[in-house]
Amino acid sequence: MSNQTTVRIIYTSDVHGNARPINYGTNKPAELGLAKYATAVKQHREENPDTIVIDNGDLIQGTPFMMHFVKEHAEKQNPMISMMNEIGLDAAIIGNHEFNFGKEILKDAVNASNFPWLSANVLDKKTNQPYFGPPYITKTLSNGVKVCVVGVTTHYIPNWEKAEHIQGIQFANAYTTLKYWVEEIRSVEKCDLLIAAYHGGFERDLETGEPTERLTGENQGYEMASQIDGIDVLLTGHQHRVLTGEIEDCLVIQPGNNGNFYGEINLELMHEDNQWRVATKEGEVKSLTDVEVDPHLMELTEPFERSTQMWLDKPIGQVQGDMTIADPFQARVQKHSFIEFIQQVQMEASGVDISVTSLLSNESKGFSSTITMRDIVSNYVFPNTLEVLELSGSDILEALEKNASYFMVASEGNLEVNPAYEYPKPQHFNYDMWEGIDYTIRVSNPIGSRIENVTYKGMTLDPDKTYQVVMNNYRASGGGDFYMFKGKPVVKEIQQDMVELISRYIEKHRTIQPTVTNNFTVTI
Repeated sequence: MSNQTTVRIIYTSDVHGNARPINYGTNKPAELGLAKYATAVKQHREENPDTIVIDNGDLIQGTPFMMHFVKEHAEKQNPMISMMNEIGLDAAIIGNHEFNFGKEILKDAVNASNFPWLSANVLDKKTNQPYFGPPYITKTLSNGVKVCVVGVTTHYIPNWEKAEHIQGIQFANAYTTLKYWVEEIRSVEKCDLLIAAYHGGFERDLETGEPTERLTGENQGYEMASQIDGIDVLLTGHQHRVLTGEIEDCLVIQPGNNGNFYGEINLELMHEDNQWRVATKEGEVKSLTDVEVDPHLMELTEPFERSTQMWLDKPIGQVQGDMTIADPFQARVQKHSFIEFIQQVQMEASGVDISVTSLLSNESKGFSSTITMRDIVSNYVFPNTLEVLELSGSDILEALEKNASYFMVASEGNLEVNPAYEYPKPQHFNYDMWEGIDYTIRVSNPIGSRIENVTYKGMTLDPDKTYQVVMNNYRASGGGDFYMFKGKPVVKEIQQDMVELISRYIEKHRTIQPTVTNNFTVTI
């Protein structure tokens, strides 16, 4: 036996339903997706047949392709799972967005997988055992190296997900769970390499250790790498960042999102004193640009693609005027007709006159003259439903102050986005705009004291009165650190998702008149 060998791991994270190399919003080719990744995996296995292949979560949700599958073809095998079965994963990790379509869709996906889903801290409430799969796997390679892979998921999921989607499941602390299993694996398995795959990211700067976000427990990657002995490599995700680095002696890596990139880790091992020791570690995030598609996987998904394209091209209604978004920043500074349209949909569906929404993505383009399903799903990219909460005036004021922190005054004296909403993860969707109340955001004031002149129906908002407010289920659960909403009385739940509500609204009205009610002002 040679006294030197190489172990290679490649992995994806946050693929978000990107099966094929296409941008569904524009219907143009894109350098991403599992059909391209499959080719890269084959090339790696030709170089190193022992290559370990992992997916780190948020696999099955995120594109119109998958939204349409769930709505129209859910009785068939999930195409993302079919593709990963063909690629030949060694393991996958449960991500937070895996739950978005409900527990049954996720269970079907897990049951159809030819690979295990590792979920050491996603537990059955009755048995306290992992709900979806084993906590870890072991694999002995042809060179004799024994590798263990343990998986954990951000335990912050109950702060975002609908209760019925996670019924019977508890989410143990990811850090403490991983620490326990690393110690257990090192003791019992005597593995040569221990890989931790965490669907979560970093709460601190990798170099300085300074916090980069509020330490809620959503992201614990820095704590894991710096405080848990025995992890050789920590695979991360969730934040959609592209990074590699080392924390203490742990190699860390994160490969972006949407299947644009994948992570490659190479570990050189030396055989000394009758055991393997890690000599060097290298991590690289690699692009799928210019990688050819796998024709078999394109053929495999073609029936779903044809059905998706027919659905997306279906005309729904007309816009009499202009509802396009030229500048997403300006659409947040000044009331935009598209935002008002979303508010109108929410208020009509709920029957209340105060509504909250955000511009979900900087890629949103609004609506042109003819509205198709493609326009709807490319603008409303999450499978959110609606809830009506009973809030006090003080709750509303606290939420408005949080929204006001989205803006900063640049050194030149003009408005700009607070860097906290762009780094380490873009969070533009966590800036909300309100309908049904009037208010002013004065950005030159200190954060926490920026909201002025809040009125409802011409009267000053009363902090002690209660108001009914409609918002999406993510925000209603406190998602985005809107703690003032968490646990508040739910007056009504609208079970249809927003794509369905928007399409029904347009089909009912047929011709949409763009309107702008200038109910808020953002000023220096």
